[in-house]
Amino acid sequence: MTVLWIKSLHLIFVISWFAGLFYLPRIFVNLAMAKQTDELARLNLMAHKLYRFMTPLGILALIFGVWTWGFYDFYMGEGWRWMHAKLALVAILVGYHIACRQMLLAFAANKNTRSHVWFRFFNEIPVLILFAIVILVIVKPF
Repeated sequence: MTVLWIKSLHLIFVISWFAGLFYLPRIFVNLAMAKQTDELARLNLMAHKLYRFMTPLGILALIFGVWTWGFYDFYMGEGWRWMHAKLALVAILVGYHIACRQMLLAFAANKNTRSHVWFRFFNEIPVLILFAIVILVIVKPF
């Protein structure tokens, strides 16, 4: 029964973390288009608060994911390549999260050089990773 609670918490924190990963780059799109000082200040504040909120959610998602993994005797050879791919995608998500922090700091220092169009494409990365992870975990294609 414990494993079901841990898996549930893992999934809850993953969903919550992804909500932040989806929304923060949308704020970046608006920041890249903003011209007025008060609008920039409001959006920067929103982005900082969201990042501070979503970071512990990501950490908890990772902790409960590792904990869930500990309940299984995963042989990481033949038949578990999907897990290798999933873990690689999770590592990319962590890198994406860290990259968001760097962009947040650039906006705060008024040093952003990227356009709102670039951020619109950047915003799609976690969507694609989510699709891939769900397919890997449910279908286990390899």
